Amino acid sequence: MTFPLFDLSGHRALVTGSSQGIGFALAQGLAEHGASVVLNGRDGSKLAAAANSLRQAGHAVAVSDFDVTDADAVKRGVDTIEQTVGPIDILINNAGMQFRTPLEAFPVDRWEQLLKTNVSSVFYVGQAVARHLIDRGRGKIVNIASVQSELARPGIAPYTASKGAVKNLTRGMCADWAKYGLQINALAPGYFKTPLNQALVESAEFSSWLEKRTPAARWGNVDELVGAAVFLSSRASSFVNGHTLYVDGGITTSL
Repeated sequence: MTFPLFDLSGHRALVTGSSQGIGFALAQGLAEHGASVVLNGRDGSKLAAAANSLRQAGHAVAVSDFDVTDADAVKRGVDTIEQTVGPIDILINNAGMQFRTPLEAFPVDRWEQLLKTNVSSVFYVGQAVARHLIDRGRGKIVNIASVQSELARPGIAPYTASKGAVKNLTRGMCADWAKYGLQINALAPGYFKTPLNQALVESAEFSSWLEKRTPAARWGNVDELVGAAVFLSSRASSFVNGHTLYVDGGITTSL
């Protein structure tokens, strides 16, 4: 049985930061719904392993290893994909980083690195891809936000600031680009078991706190993000624009 509204056959998706974790899960999920995918990251060996895994499952995969924090490299990388692989229909802006330390001791270089990775990359890649989408009069951009787009927790204030920026940049992209036939939305995960959160996953104290704090009473699994990503990448969301969709087990709904 097929569901045409969610069918991504014939579409190509670029997923940044997709050699592992959430990015890989989303790339795999889009591929399972028919999309060909372009994996992106800076670690060539990890990218090759991720691509091989998807190819072995029968999916169409390409790899592009440009640095999303380098505006010139992004433009070259996106243009190369368009010219040698094919047109990009869907962008998942997933690349990101975390650094945890009290705000009063937060190093300036880490602040700048975090903002460049979590915010500037969304602008750089979003703009580079959007220029092609605008010419074609259609396309999907899904920016990966976070529950920290709404909430704060000690030790991650800069991350919270960056994800708040992603939420509002998504709104700004919608305000500028919806008139060209683009849908730009954000997907905001709660607490998921990923390499980025490994230290927290391994902390019995934090996991206990999280399970009590989250109405669903557990960590999320990355495959639980796929449905939302497919929805935002497909015809099913054709009139959804500038929206942030929280997939968080209810953590943003209760105290």
